[in-house]
Amino acid sequence: MTSTADAPAPLRIGNASGFYGDRFDAMREMLTGGPLDILTGDYLAELTMLILGRSRLKDPARGYATTFLRQLEEGLGLAQERGVRIVANAGGLNPAGLADAVRELARKVGVPVRVAHVEGDSLPVPEGFLTANAYLGGAGIAACLDAGADIVVTGRVTDAALVTGPAAARFGWGPDDLDALAGAVVAGHVLECGTQATGGNYSFFRGHDLRRPGFPVAEIHADGSSVITKHDGTGGVVDLGTVTAQLLYETGGARYAGPDVTARLDTVRLTQDGPDRVRISGVRGEAPPPTVKVGLNRLGGWRNEVVFVLTGLDIEAKAQLVREQFADALARSGAEPGEVRWELSRTDRADAAAEETASALLRLVVRDRDQETVGRAVSGAAIELALGSYPGFHVTAPPGKGAPYGVFEARYVPAGEVPHIAVLPDGRRQSLAPPATTRPLRDADEPPLPEPLPDPGPTRSAPLGRIAGARSGDKGGDANVGVWAVGDDAWRWLAHELTVERFRELLPETAALTVVRHVLPNLRALNFTVHGLLGEGVAAQHRFDPQAKAVGEWLRSRHLPVPVALLETVHAPEAHA
Repeated sequence: MTSTADAPAPLRIGNASGFYGDRFDAMREMLTGGPLDILTGDYLAELTMLILGRSRLKDPARGYATTFLRQLEEGLGLAQERGVRIVANAGGLNPAGLADAVRELARKVGVPVRVAHVEGDSLPVPEGFLTANAYLGGAGIAACLDAGADIVVTGRVTDAALVTGPAAARFGWGPDDLDALAGAVVAGHVLECGTQATGGNYSFFRGHDLRRPGFPVAEIHADGSSVITKHDGTGGVVDLGTVTAQLLYETGGARYAGPDVTARLDTVRLTQDGPDRVRISGVRGEAPPPTVKVGLNRLGGWRNEVVFVLTGLDIEAKAQLVREQFADALARSGAEPGEVRWELSRTDRADAAAEETASALLRLVVRDRDQETVGRAVSGAAIELALGSYPGFHVTAPPGKGAPYGVFEARYVPAGEVPHIAVLPDGRRQSLAPPATTRPLRDADEPPLPEPLPDPGPTRSAPLGRIAGARSGDKGGDANVGVWAVGDDAWRWLAHELTVERFRELLPETAALTVVRHVLPNLRALNFTVHGLLGEGVAAQHRFDPQAKAVGEWLRSRHLPVPVALLETVHAPEAHA
C-alpha cells in the first residue's frame, strides 16, 4: 500500500482565460502570482467558432485566437523561467497555423520552446455550413506533453480536456481510470470559465471584494480528487457557493458526458478545505458514450435592430402607433423581412425626476436571408418616422445596414469516425484511438428527495434569492438554470417547492416550453434545462439576453411564499430583501 508520503505531489493547473476576449493580463498574473505546473487557456465557445470561421473566410491562414499570441510575447519567457507548460485551445480552426506562429514568435523573442498541437477535430463541412468540429478529449494533449512539449495548442476539444490531458500525462492514467478521469473533468469544468469560479457572476457577490477576482487554480491529485483555489493575495473568493455555482453552469443531469469519460455529477462531494480552498472528492466515472459531439455553424441570414425610446405618458399607445406605422412602411416598400419581433421593456416610472427613468424601450429585431431587406428597407422606414410618429420620437442609435447572424447546431457521430492526432514537437504524428469501452448515454434515475420540513409554519412572500443562489447559461438554443440552496433546511424546502410547474409559473417566458428538472442532492441543487428559450442560439440573437446569463437572477428575484422560519434562520452569504 502506498503511503501518503510516497504519493506523487499534486499537479497545479491554473487557468488564464475563460473566453476569447478575457482579461489580457491574466497570463502574466497567473505566471507570476504563484507556483504552477500547467497554465491553461480556454478561448473557444460556440459563438467563437463562428467568428473564427468568418475570419478564415477572409484569410485562410487565420482561424485561431490571435490574442493568445500577443499574450505569449511576454508569457513565453515567464513560463520558461518558472517551468510552467502552457495548454490552450486557442488553435480554433487552425491549430497547425497557430503552432507555427508560436514557433515564429519564440524565435523572435529568443525563447526556445518545444511546440506541439492536436488536430483531427475539423470534419468535412456539410453543405450550407461554415464549420464542423468534433469535441475531442484529452488524450492528444497528454501525448504531446509526454513527448516533452512546452506548449500545446489544440482546436476544438472539450473545455475539461485542458485539465484531463495534463493530469493523465502526469499520473499515467489510461482510458480505464474512469474515476480519476471523472474527477479531473469536474475540476476542469470548474476552471474552464476563469473567474466564475472565484466569485465572478456570483449570486452572493456583495459579501466579497470582486473588483478584480483572481483566476482559479486546481490542485489535482493522483486519484482524481482536487482542491480548487487561487493565488494568494488575489481578489475574489473560492468557497462552496462559488464552486457549486460553476458546477451547475451549462450542465444538466447527473451524467456529464464527454469523449474521455462520463462524470457522475451526483457523486461530487464538496468540502471547505480552508480559506479559498474547496476540496472536490468522491467523483465516480463511467465509460464515455460511443458517439462524439460535433458542433456546426452556419450563417443564418441577416439581422437588424432598432430601439425606440418612449417617454412619459401613454407608453402602450405610443408603442402601438410606431408598430402600425412601421408595418405600413414595410408593406409599402415591398421588402418585408421574414421575421419581425417587437419587445416593449417598461423601464419607465410614473412622475419620474429624470427623463431617462421616465422612458421605456421598444426594441425591434428583424431577420431575413437578404441583407437589403433588413438593411436599407428597415433603416429607411425607421428614419422616415422621425417627424411623423409619437411625441418625443427618438432612437438609441441610428439604424444600421444589418449584420450577419449565425446558427449553431449539434450533431453526434461515432467516435471511431473522428481522427484524433497529436503532432509532437519533433513533427511526428501520433494517432490516438477512441476508448475501447463505451456506454450508451441515458438519464440517471432521479434520486429520492429529502424529507420535507416537518412543520414549515407560516409563510411570507419573499424573493427566492433570500435562500438560494443561481447561475444560468446557454447550450445551443437551450437555457440551463442551476439553483442551489443555502443550508440543509432550505434544501428540504426547495427540493419540494421548486417543481417544474412552479418554475414555469415564476418565469412565464418558459410556460410554453419543455422544461426538465434534475436533482443533485450532494450539491443541494436543482438544475433546469429550458428547451428552445434561445431560439437558434447565441449567434442568432433571438433574445435580448441571448446567452441566458441573467435568467437565474431573474428567477431569484421572483417572489413566492417562503416559510418565515427559513427567512429568519437561513443566512445567505449576504442578506438582502
